Amino acid sequence: MPRKLKPEEQPWCVDEQGNPVINKGVQNVCIDQSEICFIDGFHSKLYYRGYSIEDLAKYSCAEETAYLLIYGHLPTRKELDDFKGWLREERELPEKALEVLKLIPTDTEPMEMLRTMVSYLGTIDPGKHDLSRDGVYRKFIRLWAKIPTIIAYFYRLGKGLELVPPDPRLDYAENFLYMFHGEKPNGGHAEAMDLSLRLYAEHENNASAFTTVVIASTLADYYSAIAGGIGALRGPLHGYANVVAMKQFDEIGSADNVEKWFKENIEGGKKRLMGFGHRVYKSYDPRARIFREYAKKFAEEKGGEVKRYYDIALKLEEVALKSKLAEKGIYTNVDYWSGIVYLALGIPIDFYCTLFAMARTVGWTSHILEYTANNRIIRPRYFYVGEVDKEYIPIDQRG
Repeated sequence: MPRKLKPEEQPWCVDEQGNPVINKGVQNVCIDQSEICFIDGFHSKLYYRGYSIEDLAKYSCAEETAYLLIYGHLPTRKELDDFKGWLREERELPEKALEVLKLIPTDTEPMEMLRTMVSYLGTIDPGKHDLSRDGVYRKFIRLWAKIPTIIAYFYRLGKGLELVPPDPRLDYAENFLYMFHGEKPNGGHAEAMDLSLRLYAEHENNASAFTTVVIASTLADYYSAIAGGIGALRGPLHGYANVVAMKQFDEIGSADNVEKWFKENIEGGKKRLMGFGHRVYKSYDPRARIFREYAKKFAEEKGGEVKRYYDIALKLEEVALKSKLAEKGIYTNVDYWSGIVYLALGIPIDFYCTLFAMARTVGWTSHILEYTANNRIIRPRYFYVGEVDKEYIPIDQRG
């Protein structure tokens, strides 16, 4: 006769009282020690390698923050100059990669395009079989240097525009905007793009970071791990949060409609408030506070659509923070304001997530390096609730 298992028959999944212990979503399960990132979700604090996100936003740059996360320390002037030089040398796509990019239909979702291109680059990387630490460093530089080129080229191909090759005189963020728009950005735009790369560079063991580490723990190649991270980030519950936040502002239409919309949809239980709430933060996301200041600055400078979105977001945040959401620990997260900044930079909404991936490749790589230094293949378990000892009935006797 079939039967159900008793909890004690799965001792790895039960507590001392014999009750199943299920951490749905692997919530708050520590899989290892780390020196990379700390999120203090109760006090609005975020640290990369011990440095506060506020200091990195104020004093650092995208390349320096990347160096910090990848190599574990802030670089000297020479180390940073060398690092920037290596990146500049690797920006252009190999001819074969460019041919592949041109074969991808221009109506392909940009994140799916990026996943495909990363996979292809892995097949032609000269060190593709090198799993050593130095090998990963070199592959990271080659890949991270090319991601802005891939994104910019795909955008321009879709618009029927001439491709703009990388400019070795420009730093990482400025060069991306130059390739994307075909003209050198003003200082404020380059600064905001650079800031975005820092704020999105790393955020501990989220879904995409965990995915890259799971893949790397099998000793798969670096590009497979990064492609996996892109695949995880592709989901609307992860990398598309600022997209759905912007669509939410679209639906509201104007700041005058905020209170009525909020009462009907959020207090009425019809919808979730997009750009609010986080699995770890139970207070205001410090990155959101920084993005909010840039959104305000661009709204004042540009007016028009940027100001309309900003006014809606500002009013909606004000209403939400006075509601019961804050009492439940549901506050503004980074994705609430970042879309408005990207709008001001002239980035189409369907490319927002590729900017996230561009930045987060740094964090993914730092976790791959750290975890595999003392590697153990990741292998969690399920608590089995099905039956066992069922009688097998030959196919001809089944009703």
